[in-house]
Amino acid sequence: MGKKKKEEKKEKARKKEHAAIGPADVSGAVVQAARSVRTVLSRNLLSIGLYAGQDGVMLALAEAGGMTAGALAARLGVKAPTMTRTIGRLEAQGFVERRPDTTDGRLTVVDLTRAGRDSLEKIGKACELSERQALEGLSDKEVRTLLKLLRTVDGNLRGVVLQDGDKAVAEDF
Repeated sequence: MGKKKKEEKKEKARKKEHAAIGPADVSGAVVQAARSVRTVLSRNLLSIGLYAGQDGVMLALAEAGGMTAGALAARLGVKAPTMTRTIGRLEAQGFVERRPDTTDGRLTVVDLTRAGRDSLEKIGKACELSERQALEGLSDKEVRTLLKLLRTVDGNLRGVVLQDGDKAVAEDF
């Protein structure tokens, strides 16, 4: 490659580096990265017989012990019908069981079965592999910085609630 071509490439790279960031560049990049991570994690979980979302339920149950479907849905930020379907699938696969609450017979508690507890290590390995794949090429310092920045962004967005409890939407601007 000639000297002129190299200079053109360098100039193009400099322009790209200094280009203005558009209004959706950051949010688009965050959303796309999250989708990519979730896709890779889903593929890694599928290899151990689990589907996307099931890992979160199982990890929450491992951490907190038995929980109601409503408590699980609230903890994981999903709607109750979604959680009910996920629990049904996990129960059919033998990973969780439902039983009556010992203090309130009207409630049903979901808990891990032995097979569910036995699969937690595999879930951890699938998550670890996905994270390693996502962070390949980043230094420990860069990973710490990324984590700090993502937590800040998340905190900012969680705080975007107006006085009356409604979330801001485009028509409010």
